[in-house]
Amino acid sequence: MKEPTEEEAHWHLDKRVQIALILALVMQTAGALTWAGAASERISQLERRTSESSEIGERTARVEEQVRYMRTILDRIEQKLDRVVERE
Repeated sequence: MKEPTEEEAHWHLDKRVQIALILALVMQTAGALTWAGAASERISQLERRTSESSEIGERTARVEEQVRYMRTILDRIEQKLDRVVERE
């Protein structure tokens, strides 16, 4: 086998490749990159919402615990008021 000459070794574009094909490939690549960017942004938004939801869940749990504590205090107050009313 003979070795390719320097001119043959270099990459070149054959004249039979149509410009429409090249443009279609460029547009397809641009569309894929745009889609990937949009998908990445949607994923980022979902991650932010998820982190916000977990914070809301923690805050709700704290509020529920405070409500239970206040309910206990109110029950004790009611019992004391009932005892005072019974004495009178």
